[in-house]
Amino acid sequence: MTDPLLSALLLAAVAGISIPLGAWLGSVPRLVPGWMEEEFRHSVVAVGGGALFSAIALVLVPEGADLVPPVAAVVLLGAGGLCFYAIERFLMSRGGHAAQFLAMMLDYLPEAAALGALVTGRRSEAVMMAGIIMLQNLPEAFNAYRELEEGHRVSRRRQLTFFALMVPLGPLAAWIGMAVLSGRDLILGGLMLFSAGGLLYLIFQDIAPNVRLERHWGPPLGAVGGFLLGFAGHLATGG
Repeated sequence: MTDPLLSALLLAAVAGISIPLGAWLGSVPRLVPGWMEEEFRHSVVAVGGGALFSAIALVLVPEGADLVPPVAAVVLLGAGGLCFYAIERFLMSRGGHAAQFLAMMLDYLPEAAALGALVTGRRSEAVMMAGIIMLQNLPEAFNAYRELEEGHRVSRRRQLTFFALMVPLGPLAAWIGMAVLSGRDLILGGLMLFSAGGLLYLIFQDIAPNVRLERHWGPPLGAVGGFLLGFAGHLATGG
């Protein structure tokens, strides 16, 4: 792939394919035997939470802080948390169940934009980032599907179609990252920090409280595994 724009679009699309795949896995009623269904689901939630936390700790905050002045970085991180607090309050007032979905998109879109900005000068890092995004999206989409399924009486086909329609948003974000944000480090860094603040709020408000099970150790180990997944990818890119 010699054309940087084509590279960015294809990499972001590949990273996004795991969204409908994760949602499809979430739609399978008997993915595991019934006796371990509850622990399996809590473990997948924990893996997604660990992956999201790795995105915050290893990509969004350090990369964003390198691009934004310290005071602005603190303000943007806090603003992200406050904004998603307000969004969740608004959704809950209307009976919404979308915290996991919001977390997935808040992770996917800024990282796809960063991927687009990286393609021109650091293509190997962009390829690795696409792989990390793809692996993160899988448990996140699984969890988001299960959450939306509980809160909405919509057919399985429509739910899966909705998740499939999210895939093109990645290439769009990558194009914006390459065409608009490349060279505009302040805006890109601000987007990363704002997203990190929103993710922190959603993790501790909605994801972490739903992980724990009495006398089960799979979920916390899943959280460690999710973070390790992101950490391994970070190290592989030379981070």
